[in-house]
Amino acid sequence: MNHIVFFLVPGVHLLDLAGPAQAFSTAADFGYPSTLSYIAEQTQVPTAQGLPLVARLEWPELGPEDLIVVPGWRSLALADSPAIGAASLQALQDHHARGGTVASVCAGAEALGRAGLLDGRRCTTHHDMQDELARRHPRAMIVRDVLFTTDDRVVTSAGIASGIDLALHLIATRHGPAVAAQVARDMVVYARRNGHEPQTSAMLRHRSHLDETVHRAQNLIDARFDQRLALSAIAAAVGVSERTLTRLFSRATNGLTPLRYQQTLRLERAQHLIGHGATVDAAARSVGFEDPRMLRRLRARAT
Repeated sequence: MNHIVFFLVPGVHLLDLAGPAQAFSTAADFGYPSTLSYIAEQTQVPTAQGLPLVARLEWPELGPEDLIVVPGWRSLALADSPAIGAASLQALQDHHARGGTVASVCAGAEALGRAGLLDGRRCTTHHDMQDELARRHPRAMIVRDVLFTTDDRVVTSAGIASGIDLALHLIATRHGPAVAAQVARDMVVYARRNGHEPQTSAMLRHRSHLDETVHRAQNLIDARFDQRLALSAIAAAVGVSERTLTRLFSRATNGLTPLRYQQTLRLERAQHLIGHGATVDAAARSVGFEDPRMLRRLRARAT
């Protein structure tokens, strides 16, 4: 994502804008820079929280690697949303037609719908607006109870804080899940996925739940997966009993125990190292296995 443009509508929610913007900005701090621009149909843009914003009027030239994000705005109903000019809707259409990605947060999905980008595609929005979005855009395929969806370079999120999850997903897609996890840790948020997309990283594949206790346990395991971690220590760190942690963890991750989750992370990292020339013994030591035979058994079982 070389250039990220936020298209601002009057009444924009600050968190819908600031959350993704900070995620992309944090990625830049870790060596993955992008240019952030803020475009609107008027120079002064009032926000739902009363803080006025200043935006540019001219759209920059965008290519297939660039991204447009439409943050949500305050509105009792989508039908009462602020007007969006034909030229702006055309800009959304044209960018997608040229191979670019268009994303929305919360009510921003309405702008994508008006631009025709939701037709025949999976999408979501804030739960209070899903029924109306379905009525207003009957060709859209509304997905409920998820943080975000992605379909043919059209990415929509449920709203408010889920805009951060959307940004982390886009960072993971572009730069890899390790970068997204690094950004999430720096922002003190959880790297979550919605569970409806192919998952390529164990660190994110089992983050499709919303159990805060399990997320905290996973954060600890993610950071120290190459170390010996006792179940009692993990349980104490998240403030529950060992039995409760095992039960919550299994329910949230489709049957994994904390130890099995740690082994999954170790195996995936070891496979990566072996794929880049490391021996099995060296990879096993690097990810924390005292006996390389354990890694061999896990690799055989996975195969």
